[in-house]
Amino acid sequence: MADIQFDPSTHPHRRLNPLTGEHVLVSPHRTKRPWLGQTEPPQQSNLPQYDPQCYLCPGNTRAGGQQNEKYEHTMVFENDYAAVLPPPGPAAPPAPHPLLTTEPVQGGCDVICFHPRHDLTLARLPRKDIERIIDAWSAIYKRRGAQEGIKYVQIFENKGAMMGCSNPHPHGQVWSLSAVPTLPATELSNLKKYASSTPPSDAPRGPLGRACLLCDYVHFEVSVAQSEGRVVLKNEHWVALVPWWAIWPFEIMLLPYKRHVPSIVHLTAEEKAAFADILSQVTVRYDNLFSCSFAYSMGIHQRPVPPQSDAIPEDQDEENVAHLHLHFAPPLLRSASVRKFLVGFELMAEPQRDLTPEQAAQRLRGLSDVHYLNVADNADNVSATRGVDPTNS
Repeated sequence: MADIQFDPSTHPHRRLNPLTGEHVLVSPHRTKRPWLGQTEPPQQSNLPQYDPQCYLCPGNTRAGGQQNEKYEHTMVFENDYAAVLPPPGPAAPPAPHPLLTTEPVQGGCDVICFHPRHDLTLARLPRKDIERIIDAWSAIYKRRGAQEGIKYVQIFENKGAMMGCSNPHPHGQVWSLSAVPTLPATELSNLKKYASSTPPSDAPRGPLGRACLLCDYVHFEVSVAQSEGRVVLKNEHWVALVPWWAIWPFEIMLLPYKRHVPSIVHLTAEEKAAFADILSQVTVRYDNLFSCSFAYSMGIHQRPVPPQSDAIPEDQDEENVAHLHLHFAPPLLRSASVRKFLVGFELMAEPQRDLTPEQAAQRLRGLSDVHYLNVADNADNVSATRGVDPTNS
């Protein structure tokens, strides 16, 4: 074998995601390949503050005929076109073959409007408004998680038309189900295996003093020199990083790193404020990357449902093996109009990426924490006060 020194920024290699047990193929030498494929239309950025045709604006009538309240902060309602229906449900039919089984699922789907203004997103909301969104997430998580038969509550947001978002009004969803879905179930299984098989390190620990996969992982990440690492930004309690095993070009994992936190209801007031702060900073950087309203899917992974009593101390409850974290999966690759597709080899074999996670983190770190539209607005205001036409016309 030739005496070639491996360079992760040049040579193809695979990386393991310990949360899922799956690999991603990294091909950094392909970043220079030309692109003649599909481009996306620009995301609309000149939305009105109020749209009389919007199903989610205050006071408007939704598609199902219900009228929205004239809300001033957040608004939560049951999805008019829910993916799952409340109990009671039918029994499973007999399987026509052992390989062809059916599992009835019941539950509920909620929509949460983040803000009454039609033209704002998380990236442009004040921290206090983001804290209100976190409060609403927590309230739905507790309410739905306490309902009989509910085994899992998934909080998520789809932002942008290319992510299937049907309405630009800032909103997210919460689906509650009678079964734990495949991806979080796999993560939880691997978290439990790690806790039972790995000696504790000097990182924060999970329940019963056992090792936590994500505590150990993030403890290592924050110790790596910034110039070599994957950390994008951090504050007193939270860190945002491009994970070692990232699939999407500018994928981010967001999680608390000072201690093991099982769910959003376990956050202290200071941790919740820091959560709102880093959510704002991450989404601002996303928008600044290509000077557009950056599309993504975001989901919260945590304990499937909150504890139903305080009988078991937090550090003794084995169900607290989950470590609260958020996944941001954004599709944009080279510009505001060129996106990544999971096709071909990635559908038939395993995911693949060109840009390394380290390179993606470096680009995101170098971006301003001031939203590009705020910079433009300030420039226009300065020009106006000086009697200068900001359009140069």
